[in-house]
Amino acid sequence: MRIGIVGLGLIGGSLAKAYKSVGARVLGYDTDNVILDYAKIAGAIDESLDDDNVKLCDLILVAITPQKAIKWFQEKSPLLSGDTVIIDCCGTKEFVCSECFPIAKKYGLTFIGGHPMAGKEKGGFKNSSKDLFRNAPFILVPEKAENIELLMKVKAMLMLAGFGRVGITTSENHDKAIAFTSQMPHIVSNAFIKSDTALMDSQMISAGSYQDFTRVAYLDEQMWSELFLENKENLLQEIKGLMDELKKYGEAIEKGDRKLLEDLLSEGKRAKVRVLEKCGPAQLNGE
Repeated sequence: MRIGIVGLGLIGGSLAKAYKSVGARVLGYDTDNVILDYAKIAGAIDESLDDDNVKLCDLILVAITPQKAIKWFQEKSPLLSGDTVIIDCCGTKEFVCSECFPIAKKYGLTFIGGHPMAGKEKGGFKNSSKDLFRNAPFILVPEKAENIELLMKVKAMLMLAGFGRVGITTSENHDKAIAFTSQMPHIVSNAFIKSDTALMDSQMISAGSYQDFTRVAYLDEQMWSELFLENKENLLQEIKGLMDELKKYGEAIEKGDRKLLEDLLSEGKRAKVRVLEKCGPAQLNGE
């Protein structure tokens, strides 16, 4: 099997290493030739992905930002084979899919939106790992979910990289969910760590909740700002909802209204129980 990887950062580099570890032939591309050469030396890829061999791939995973992914697909579509499955790995789906589905139709190509649900605080090829996606979910967003044979074929190819589950949804549902489950935690963590209190020598009195809450504050501002703006309607709705809730807590504390504060805390606890009952701890933890 020939696997093409476009972009050799954390996600693309990890995909390359994962497929190499199971014996696939991996062709890689990156705009940074230093990274491309290093990936070859490290044994993560067998050769460069170029205009001549791009048509030979069984699967191409495009692991770059949405706008760059669309540009790459526009430029390379005339060179691609109808037998190749092309999947983007961007963090939002409506924008990418709305642009790429028509291109695929024009050239008779198989394009599916995708999102590998795993990552690390620090990006780049140097932080990539063949085990990054071990048992992680991969979300597929096909234009139509009618071709079961194709979807089963794609699932099998993805699970070779270690993914534990492959789910199918629409681009609209994906982006609404991701605004809450991924983008909001990054924004809240990033804003929270700006407190001057964080600079105090308070390691002796910081609990595990502090470490967990601030883990994703360290992010790639260029990538995440693009994703936030592409999903702004969903994200703004979540931000407004959180601000409204925080205002309630603040008012209860300011007034010294213990009963109201207890009610708010109890309400949040019940909400957590409902999530656990509906989704289970495994899904809640992204397993």
